Amino acid sequence: MIVKNVKDVIGTDQEVVTENWLSRRVLLKKDGMGFSFHETIIFPGTETHIHYKNHLEAVWCVEGDGEIETIADGKKYALGPGVVYALDQHDEHWLRGGKEPLRVICVFNPPITGKEVHDADGVYPAEVADAV
Repeated sequence: MIVKNVKDVIGTDQEVVTENWLSRRVLLKKDGMGFSFHETIIFPGTETHIHYKNHLEAVWCVEGDGEIETIADGKKYALGPGVVYALDQHDEHWLRGGKEPLRVICVFNPPITGKEVHDADGVYPAEVADAV
């Protein structure tokens, strides 16, 4: 059994911070679950281009507000507590923070190693060396 507390990730290399978001990567590829599990905070007023060509992601919004806009069709979806969205078609999108920090719980398949950040095209690489 694996038991972890997100508080134990804070301030470690499993907490990745960019100018737009903070991601606490709790379960990673090295845990052998077949998916990774994260708590992410989207900062207010930010806009992040995302296109997970190599991963599927499901997101559960638990606190705050924001918006997701799919680039292919320009559809916009309000994000807030209780909203779940799944990028089942590797949907290219804009993720926008609202007035309050948006706290979400994310699952990635295949699992990430914990070192990933978006490249210039909004993509996580297919393979990043595992953290030791």
